[in-house]
Amino acid sequence: MTTQPSSATELDVALLKSEIKKKYASVSAEPEQHFVFPTGSSWAEDLGYPEELANVPESAVQSFAGVANPFSLGRLERGARVLDLGSGAGTDSLVAAQMVGPEGHVTGIDMTPEMLAKARAAAAEMGATNVEFVEAEAERLPFADASFDVVISNGVIDLVPDKDAVFSELFRVLAPGGRIQIADVTIQKPVSEEGKRNIDLWTG
Repeated sequence: MTTQPSSATELDVALLKSEIKKKYASVSAEPEQHFVFPTGSSWAEDLGYPEELANVPESAVQSFAGVANPFSLGRLERGARVLDLGSGAGTDSLVAAQMVGPEGHVTGIDMTPEMLAKARAAAAEMGATNVEFVEAEAERLPFADASFDVVISNGVIDLVPDKDAVFSELFRVLAPGGRIQIADVTIQKPVSEEGKRNIDLWTG
């Protein structure tokens, strides 16, 4: 007979999501603060972002908190349907929107309302009509099967405990022949059970 771990030994996923929202609400509202992770336009430039970055409103780029450059894996084709998983303030989505052109479409999802508001305002400022931002979580995407040609994501999947659920959803919403361009954090050694329950280690 197997026993389930007690609640005292499990990660409190609801608390984790609440803390992540607080952290990224701070990145949205006060991007000039010092965070454990780098942020802002100089960081995006250091990562070798494509020339389209120059057209993205500074209001979005100042809250950029990606970990690398997903576009280094390839430019997006014109006309492509793109999902930006964890779109934050919208920098990657707005770069992608320029690449796919008016015949393409970009959908950014994020679970932090403050980031979504900032992304929508930046899209409006830029006049980008081929991009939308949706409040949703990575483990439960509100889209039909085969809705996208490309998924991009930047420093988000590492924050989600149930990665199997995330990748299951990504493969579900990707059209046959679609691709994933992910920039993220990986670790080389197993994390202890105590470490897995440490909310501060998850949120940075």
